Amino acid sequence: MTDHIVEVDDLVVTFGDVRAVDGVSLRIERGSVYGLLGPNGAGKTTLIRVLATLIRPASGSARVAGVDVLAEPTRARAHIGLAGQFAAVDEYQTGRENVRMVGRLYGLSRAEASRRADEVIERIHLQDAADRRVGTYSGGMRRRLDLAASLVGRPQVMFLDEPTTGIDPRSRQDLWALVQDLVDTGTTVLLTTQYLEEVDRLADRIGVIDQGRVISEGTPTELKDRLGAGVVEVGVGDEDREAVIELMSSLGEEAAVWDESRARVCLTARDGSRTLMEVARALDAKGIEPDDIAIHKPTLDDVFLALTGDSPADGSGADDSKGRGRRGRRKVTA
Repeated sequence: MTDHIVEVDDLVVTFGDVRAVDGVSLRIERGSVYGLLGPNGAGKTTLIRVLATLIRPASGSARVAGVDVLAEPTRARAHIGLAGQFAAVDEYQTGRENVRMVGRLYGLSRAEASRRADEVIERIHLQDAADRRVGTYSGGMRRRLDLAASLVGRPQVMFLDEPTTGIDPRSRQDLWALVQDLVDTGTTVLLTTQYLEEVDRLADRIGVIDQGRVISEGTPTELKDRLGAGVVEVGVGDEDREAVIELMSSLGEEAAVWDESRARVCLTARDGSRTLMEVARALDAKGIEPDDIAIHKPTLDDVFLALTGDSPADGSGADDSKGRGRRGRRKVTA
């Protein structure tokens, strides 16, 4: 039997009339990285908050390391670490003092908290800055310190809620290495993110969540393979956009979608280059001259766009416990 360290069954969370989490069920294997993808407002952060015992759901159940997080929240907290979208550190203390303080909050003795603080600070490569006041740290250093504080209690499961939002590429690479180090030493990681490169590189399995529901799940390769042989994309001006979307939708098994970030109409190409030729002929017959047309192998960007109808968000980290107000999505079966 598969060893699942996180088990969620039919979880529902409501805020007024909004169902922020709408019947989510998932399983996460011990010693793996599970990536949770979704637009702002999809329900990612709300799900993390339930698993971290910060809010209670309207219905459903959740277990972490075999502990029911609803029935025994205090016991569950002993098994988890949480690093959120914003580094929760005290600017007026040094890095070392921050980590020691969290160790004491975990219930460690003064000596043990000090020893563990030294260990995790070394693990995240902050020894040279450990005795500086955190107010002098860069954003990436603060995020690493926040992760260190979460590790001081030796959690079996680490929840990372958009941990690289708003930090520079080099710091992001450093955090990726730290996540891999966590897994190599036995920690299970649940990672929410809007950076598709991040989840493609780190995650063993991915769940795509939208409007409070998990709409697709699998390994990165499985999700890409479900889109077929490729994706046709056509660059057009605003005046031709709707006509091209309608035309391309009539040629495929799924609706074509508009990728705002790349100003392209995209269509899943089940028949590969044959679909590309059909699109080119159809555009020519309608007298539409595209700016460019191409086909490429599916990426996670294409999976995200096909499933949600949206380009990945810009990483702003908006609180998804509020109403979403997003436009309707075009969904494919996957």
